[in-house]
Amino acid sequence: MTISWKGVFPAVTTQVAADRSIDLAATQRTVDNLVRDGIDGVIALGTVGENNSLEFDEKLSVLKAIVEVVAGRIPVLTGVSEYDTRRAARYAQAAERTGADGLMLLPPMVYVPKAHELTAHFLGVAESTSLPIMLYNNPPAYRTSIGNDVLTALAEIANIVALKESAPDTRRFTDLRNSFGDRYTLFAGLDDVALEGMYLGAAGWVSGLTNAFPAESVELIAAFRRGDHETALTIYRWFMPLLHLDAEHDLVQSIKLAEQVMGRGSERVLPPRMPLIGERRAEVIAMVEKAAATRPTLPRHAS
Repeated sequence: MTISWKGVFPAVTTQVAADRSIDLAATQRTVDNLVRDGIDGVIALGTVGENNSLEFDEKLSVLKAIVEVVAGRIPVLTGVSEYDTRRAARYAQAAERTGADGLMLLPPMVYVPKAHELTAHFLGVAESTSLPIMLYNNPPAYRTSIGNDVLTALAEIANIVALKESAPDTRRFTDLRNSFGDRYTLFAGLDDVALEGMYLGAAGWVSGLTNAFPAESVELIAAFRRGDHETALTIYRWFMPLLHLDAEHDLVQSIKLAEQVMGRGSERVLPPRMPLIGERRAEVIAMVEKAAATRPTLPRHAS
């Protein structure tokens, strides 16, 4: 599939059974529902998909199940989040064989590379596969920043095509466009700066809270793209308390709990994560219930 690098690409959850096994059927149901709600692409096995809590074979089982249920309706990307380049290249090759349409490639986990090491990591994975690649920049989470020096060094690599920008400083979008023009397609990667990212040149949004409120997420970006800024701002301001959850340390548990409250999935997670408890759990439930009770009226085509 040729990927149209625009629109809403939720980082989907990996559903977990009561015995902590991977629930592939439930994962397929959540993804199928999102596709029916109008999303433009799927990110399997991102942070929200608990990539680093899964064994290699489990990752491929989840990816295969998602590719199967999507059935070519929209592109399926998979997160590539590994400790080293060899593991990342191995997974990228396996993902290509499994039917993924593209990769979302992270810096190495744990080790913080220097610029030339980070460039070599990305290059090593890109050379191992023919799939198009979205790089993922999230300095607060991974302590590594994909700087202009790295992007300049990779500019001639044809299958590195996009950048998910999750630095909280939205000035990055303008700086990237000024430095590279349209060489890299930009995606907003933090939920609570998504609309700012769109105004500053992002073509799409890799989202977490879309898992709980897909119709509103799709309409937010659609309204922006058709120039209906009043509708976009109305949805964004309503959504913002929940969107802040995406920038918190417990984002996976919060997003899965939001899914559960909205009847779209389960809050069960894989260790070392555990479901939210106490005041935090009550706080997130109250936020989701308030959002559900006050959700804005969408245009008929969107709802």
